[in-house]
Amino acid sequence: MNQFEQNIKDNRNDLGDSLVGFIVSFGFFATMFIIATVVQFVGS
Repeated sequence: MNQFEQNIKDNRNDLGDSLVGFIVSFGFFATMFIIATVVQFVGS
């Protein structure tokens, strides 16, 4: 075993962190899409 496997400080499941990262990145791109759609709608 390597030293990182022996000294575990955080026992949390990685699924929650993965979901938070996915939701934040999805929210960012969804916000960009909404802003671009509004700009296109106002400009036309």
